[in-house]
Amino acid sequence: MRPFGWGVVGCGWVARDHVAPAIRAAGHRLVAACDRDPVAARSLAPDRLATAELRELLDHPDVEAVHVATPNDAHAAVVASVVESGRPVLCEKPLAATLADARRLVEATGGTIAGAAFDQRFHPAHRRVADLVAAGELGTVTAVRIVYGCWLPPRWSPDGRPHDNWRVDPTRAGGGALIDLAPHGVDLVGVLLGEDLVELTVRTQRLVHPYAVDDGALLAGVTEAGVLVQAHVSFNTADPLPRRRLEVVGTRAQLVAVDTLGQTAGGTLTRLDAGTGAAETVPFDVELSPFTAQAHAFAGAVRGADWPWPLSRDLRLYELLHTAAGRN
Repeated sequence: MRPFGWGVVGCGWVARDHVAPAIRAAGHRLVAACDRDPVAARSLAPDRLATAELRELLDHPDVEAVHVATPNDAHAAVVASVVESGRPVLCEKPLAATLADARRLVEATGGTIAGAAFDQRFHPAHRRVADLVAAGELGTVTAVRIVYGCWLPPRWSPDGRPHDNWRVDPTRAGGGALIDLAPHGVDLVGVLLGEDLVELTVRTQRLVHPYAVDDGALLAGVTEAGVLVQAHVSFNTADPLPRRRLEVVGTRAQLVAVDTLGQTAGGTLTRLDAGTGAAETVPFDVELSPFTAQAHAFAGAVRGADWPWPLSRDLRLYELLHTAAGRN
C-alpha cells in the first residue's frame, strides 16, 4: 500500500501520544492537523499544515481521510463537515456526548466510508482471542468478564502539565467512567464472540472524585446466544493496582488477558485448560500498537478492503448502553 495521507482534528494527548505515532508507524503520512489551539496543532504536525480552521485542513489536497479526536460534544459537527468534503472519517469513541448527536452523526455519514475508532478491536491479543473463539478452541463460551479502570482525578493530566480534563465535564464528555470506558467493552464483546450484546443493565457510582459525573460503573448483560457478560469500569482505581483484565470462559478452556485493555501494545494472554487447569502462554505480537493496526485497517478500507463494523451497529450498541443507564 502506498503511503496514505491523514488529517487529524483534535490534537490532545490521544492524538499526540497514540494517533499521530500510529499513522507514521503504519507507514502513512500525517499531512494536516487541526485544533482550536494552534500550539497543539503545531506540536502534532510541526512540518506539515497545522491550523485552527477545519476548512483549511479539508481543503488540503493530500488529506485522504480524517481521524476525529476532539472532545465528544464536537464529534457530530466535525464529522458532518468531513463527510461534506467527501472524505472518509474515523471518529473516536464514543460516537458523541449525547445519543441525539450520535444519531445525527451516523445519519450524516450516509454512504461515506466511516468508522468508530475502537482501537481495542485491533489489539493483537484481542485478535488472537477472537480467532481462538471462532475456531472453537474454547468450546462453548459461557461468559466474558472485563475489568477496565484507571485513576482520573478532576485535574488529571497525561504528563503532569496543565490540561483540559474534559472527560469529567458532563457537557463535553456526556458522562464519566461509564461513557468513556464502557463502550470499549460493549464493542469488544461482539468483536471477540462474533455476536453482540442484546440486553444490558448498568449501575453507576459517584464515590471518590468530586466531579459531576460517575467515577465507576458495573455492567451486566447477555448476548443473543446467551453468553453472560460483566464489566467493571472505573476512574477511581489507583494505577498501581491490577485494573485491566479480560476473561473469556468456555467449556474447554478459559483465556485471560492482562494489561491488554488500554492504548498501548503488549500485555499477556494465558490459556487455562478446563480439563487439567494447566496454564499455557498464548503468543501474540506484543510490539504492535492497536492504534497502528487500526490506522492500517481503516486506510485499507478506504482503498477497498473490508471494514466489518458499520456505524449503524455501533449506534445500536450505544443506544443499548444509554438505555441501560437511564439516558435518552
